Amino acid sequence: MSEILLKATALGKQYGGLRAVSGVSIDVHRDEVHAVIGPNGAGKSTLINLLSGDVCVTCGAVMMGENDITALAPNRRAMAGVGRSYQKTTIFQNATVFENVRLAAQAHGGRPLRLFGAASRDGNVNARAEAAIEAAGLTHCFDTVARFMSHGEQRQLEIAMVLATEPRVILLDEPLAGMGHAEAQRMIALIRGLKDGRAVLLVEHDMDAVFALADRLTVMADGQTIASGSPEYVRSHPAVRAAYLGHDHAAAEGEAA
Repeated sequence: MSEILLKATALGKQYGGLRAVSGVSIDVHRDEVHAVIGPNGAGKSTLINLLSGDVCVTCGAVMMGENDITALAPNRRAMAGVGRSYQKTTIFQNATVFENVRLAAQAHGGRPLRLFGAASRDGNVNARAEAAIEAAGLTHCFDTVARFMSHGEQRQLEIAMVLATEPRVILLDEPLAGMGHAEAQRMIALIRGLKDGRAVLLVEHDMDAVFALADRLTVMADGQTIASGSPEYVRSHPAVRAAYLGHDHAAAEGEAA
């Protein structure tokens, strides 16, 4: 069994009378991609926001190794080794690829955020930025201004910025959203390589990509976990089939089989 890098226990988030997430537990292992799937409104994005600290938990706990990070703000979780991307790209459109990634590396190092100041002469920051750009497959765009890049390249840039913070756990929220086939294939290859020495938790609607990438799956519906395990186990789970196909359709398929 590989090492658990991020563990959530009985997580809950309530907004007044609405339970967006209720009693969800999940383990994210080193060298694995763990995908979270489910119908719209299942609570997937709320879960990833709870793990990253962007949303405060109502109940439950989040552990990074042996450390309880439940009460930590997103920047403190990033310093602890949790990196994440968002559904919408969060890059500096008028800065180059290198400037974007260097700024992420600089922020993680605790230096003042001056884009063209002393950080440009910091060899360690620059080396981390260059390594992250290479790992994200963007060496050919090193000096390209972000707003001139394709949508897929901008998503790669966001991952490069995450990598520059040297995360142990990477949270990806719908990284393939809005991509064409060729861009999606490049992103799938990139994500597959991210898990080496790290843990990756992925929220994604593209089921072909999910089953191509995931070592482990958790399926949510109505804010709760309805199944968790290997892709083969989840694919054949009756509760999962009911959640996606409807109870009547799933039952009919079962009778036909």
